[in-house]
This record gives sequence, structure tokens and C-alpha cells, in this order.
Amino acid sequence: MKLLLQRQMQKTKNNLSSSGRLATMMMMEDEEDMTRSAISTLQSREEEIERKKMEVREKVELQLSRAEEETRRLAQIWEELEVLADPLRKEVAVVRKKIDMANRDLKPLGQSCQKKEKEYKEALEAFNEKNREKAQLVTTLMELLSESEKVRMKKLEDLSKHVDSRV
Repeated sequence: MKLLLQRQMQKTKNNLSSSGRLATMMMMEDEEDMTRSAISTLQSREEEIERKKMEVREKVELQLSRAEEETRRLAQIWEELEVLADPLRKEVAVVRKKIDMANRDLKPLGQSCQKKEKEYKEALEAFNEKNREKAQLVTTLMELLSESEKVRMKKLEDLSKHVDSRV
């Protein structure tokens, strides 16, 4: 803003000097001095505001640090009161926490176990089914071999009789 005012003043001075209006130029210089003075006053007020702002900020930070310290002190006192209320309370809380952790660990393990048991039962059922199928196929094979053997024996006997009857 200051730079803009200076540029405008310089343009005005150039215009005035070229036209020869010295009196107007002096008035402009007075106005420029007043503007500089106003800007200077404004800047000093801004600096004052900033300084006071920093002072307030420092006071607030000091009060906050005191409050935090007091909060820590009160928390420590509270813990001491709780210890006095039940000396085994901490141990009970630790054991409960461990039980909760064990329960959390057991849940997925139980689900995994159930899943694997189901897979095992399905695999066992499939295995037993294949075994029954195999046994049935072996029985069928034995019957077919036995039947084939009977047919071959009968054919051999027929051939043997046929050979014997020609000899």
C-alpha cells in the first residue's frame, strides 16, 4: 500500500513539475507527509497489538502448563486412592485382562478348529465313499474274473474234447 502511494505521489509530482504548479506540489508533499505519518502510526499500532497478543499467548501457555501439571498430580493422587481402596485390584485387573486376551485368542482358534473338523469329516466321508466304491469295483472285478475264468475253462474243455475226438 505504501509503495502504491509513493508511486502515485511520484506521478503526481512529475505531472505538477511539468505543468509548473509549485503550490499544488507543496500541498501534495504535505499530504504525503501526513500519509507517511498515518502509515507509521498504523504500523506502530499493529506492532503494539502483536506485542500484546504475544503477552496474552505467553500467559495462556503458562496457565495451560500449570493446569497440565495439576492434572498429572491429581491423576497420581487418584491412582494412590484406588490402590488404597483394594490392594488386589491391580492384580485382579491384570488377570481379567489376560483372560480377555485368552478369549480373543481362543475365538479364532475355535473357529479354525471347527472348520478343520468339518473339512476332516468331509474328507473322511469322501474317503469312505471311495473305499466303498473301490470295494464294490473289486467285487465286480472278482465276479468278472471268475466268470471269465469259467468261460475260459469251459472253452478249454470244449477245445480239449474237440482235440481228443479228432485224435
